[in-house]
Amino acid sequence: MRIWVDADACPGAVKEILFRAAERTRIELTLVANHAMRVPPSPFVRFMQVASGFDAADHEIVRRVAAGDLVITADIPLAAEVIEAGAQALNPRGELYSPETIRERLNMRDFMDTLRASGIETGGPPALSARDRQNFANALDRILAQNAQ
Repeated sequence: MRIWVDADACPGAVKEILFRAAERTRIELTLVANHAMRVPPSPFVRFMQVASGFDAADHEIVRRVAAGDLVITADIPLAAEVIEAGAQALNPRGELYSPETIRERLNMRDFMDTLRASGIETGGPPALSARDRQNFANALDRILAQNAQ
């Protein structure tokens, strides 16, 4: 198992949880983004910068992900693609996407895009809360424990 992070929009608090988990479990963690970012010096943490462009990081993750890997992303289309490839997708609020729920999430995303395109202000997601961070850490721990078995 490898962990891939759609790092362009991943909250810093979630990255810190991931850095600690990679060290603790010795699982390779790769952050993929189209802008430079600092990562801690570690044999388990890598950073991959991709060219600027729409969904460039997403395309690179899809190209490299393997069955059994874990992808951290809030991007619903990316989650759908990695699930189709046999990987798992976890969002920064601790929700594990599944083959059963991803279609519904894609439909809702498309509906919201249509509303925004017609000029309706839909607002964005709320700020990441302490409860969200805890939910993420708990979900990550469950996935890593299942992988260790």
